[in-house]
Amino acid sequence: MISEFIFTKILGWKLVGDFPRHHKKYIVIGAPHTSWKDFPIAILARNTAGIPINFIGKDSLFKPPFGFIFRKLGGAPVDRSKSNNLVDAIVAVFNSREEFRLALSPEGTRERVEKWKTGFYFIAKGANVPIVMFAFDFKNKEIKVAEPYYLTDNMEADFDHFFSFYKDIISAKPEYFNNENLL
Repeated sequence: MISEFIFTKILGWKLVGDFPRHHKKYIVIGAPHTSWKDFPIAILARNTAGIPINFIGKDSLFKPPFGFIFRKLGGAPVDRSKSNNLVDAIVAVFNSREEFRLALSPEGTRERVEKWKTGFYFIAKGANVPIVMFAFDFKNKEIKVAEPYYLTDNMEADFDHFFSFYKDIISAKPEYFNNENLL
């Protein structure tokens, strides 16, 4: 497969762990998201794993001349200028499909943030699906994939679990990743 060749042989990355194949529905949270390089590396890792995972992105990415590429890669545009309930809309998508995996960046941007956005958490809660953590470790050129995590009724404990997975990850731009407090 061409993606695997590019990912492993040309770029020198490796996949540590694997996406769950027996789960038909889950949310993948990809972090730290600090560089434009994260997206193509994530697509190559997904293709190397051979499992369909969709993503959403700001609607401007899906406009001509290159918008068709993002759609072909499994993306769907989101209009962030409108005040709509994106969490409920995505929960409805999960509930209407037999198989759906959605990748999101909990940071919501490539810039440094003090706290993660919580939409992914409430989508997982509403759709009753687990979260699979996905880390961009640029220091070791590894994509690390965790086992599915089922949310508890304690949001703080859940975010502590996420923090423990990401705390030692070195991103493309380490100064942009807040690895001290996610909630």
